[in-house]
Amino acid sequence: QTQLVESGGGLVQPGGSLRLSCAASRSIFRGNAMGWYRQAPGKQRELVAMITTDDRTNYADSVEGRFTISRDSAKNTVYLQMNSLKPEDTAVYYCNAYPAGYYWGQGTQVTVSS
Repeated sequence: QTQLVESGGGLVQPGGSLRLSCAASRSIFRGNAMGWYRQAPGKQRELVAMITTDDRTNYADSVEGRFTISRDSAKNTVYLQMNSLKPEDTAVYYCNAYPAGYYWGQGTQVTVSS
């Protein structure tokens, strides 16, 4: 069964932190690099961070040094630790394989506002 279930979003003040989780089906997770993507209102979906099967990571310039991606192979789960959040981080966050597959989950809303 193809499944991507994101969670952990919410409303946070600027400078705050959130930790997102993504439970993926085995068919998506195993053997694939995984990524976190986001889509802000009126903008295209963009890659935020990615992690390979051997835990090498890469980040968009806009989040470098603030976000950390990790994966737990025993749980088929990907995480995104987000620190020092800014209003421009407001978006719906999605996880998927990298490169992204056709199927997308429902995403989790992150709103950074005072």
